Amino acid sequence: MKKMLLSTIAGLMALTMASAATAQDAKPLIVGSDFGVAPWMVRGANGPEGFGVDLINAIGEKIGRPKVEITDVNFSGLFAALFASRIDITVNPLNITKDRSEKMLFAEPIFATGNGFIVAKGNKIAGFEDLKGKAIAVNRGTLSDTWATANAEKYGFEVQRYDTFPDSVQAVLTRRAFSALNEIPTTVYAASKNPAIEVAFKDFDGRKFGYAFRNEDVALRNQVEDAIECLKKEGVLVGLYEKWYNEKPAADSPLSTVYPGYGAPGFTGYDATPHELACK
Repeated sequence: MKKMLLSTIAGLMALTMASAATAQDAKPLIVGSDFGVAPWMVRGANGPEGFGVDLINAIGEKIGRPKVEITDVNFSGLFAALFASRIDITVNPLNITKDRSEKMLFAEPIFATGNGFIVAKGNKIAGFEDLKGKAIAVNRGTLSDTWATANAEKYGFEVQRYDTFPDSVQAVLTRRAFSALNEIPTTVYAASKNPAIEVAFKDFDGRKFGYAFRNEDVALRNQVEDAIECLKKEGVLVGLYEKWYNEKPAADSPLSTVYPGYGAPGFTGYDATPHELACK
């Protein structure tokens, strides 16, 4: 009788623990991104849509968290939202940098990028020297802002800062700024949708995008990275890129490259320990 009672108690405890785990997995995955970066993420008629939306929803399905809540956060407030636990992950097109990796945890790279310079149709930029005496519009707090701030004096241009990318493009359209600076894929897409602007100069510099997590969320980072790697192997990331950017990525793109270990190689927080994938 005593053995049966103990067995029943053990069974109930196991059931309770399993239910708790299921409840945890069923919790919405709350992520943050700037909705103004097309075609990564924009506000559509039925909610956010774009490459970044399709990708994080596919990841949510892979990790058993199919309910994904995407919060619109201006880039300048993105890290504060992460550190204050208002979001679980940043899913913005976020550059992986040494400084950022010392403050937060990155998953492996998913996208390659660089600086793209939008101008009014017909204007030309052959190199950075052509920016002398001009006003350059940037999205506040981005690496574009960092680059412009660091190089304004060197190349003799003025920096204008805006809270969203569309605002910086509007500055070019209204001739308040000569050029709007942002990530190459973002600028190429914007120019493809507006005949009044074009990308006059592309500076490919080896930068890569990745998701960021709080430093203590190693388990979540690793779980999400497993999903990312499976989606790469299955061709999902390449398919989404072709869908939203209307071109094929390079053969060695991070969209299809599975990196060893967990995290961004060469940056703080990287764990080189090998792991086996069990893709479903």
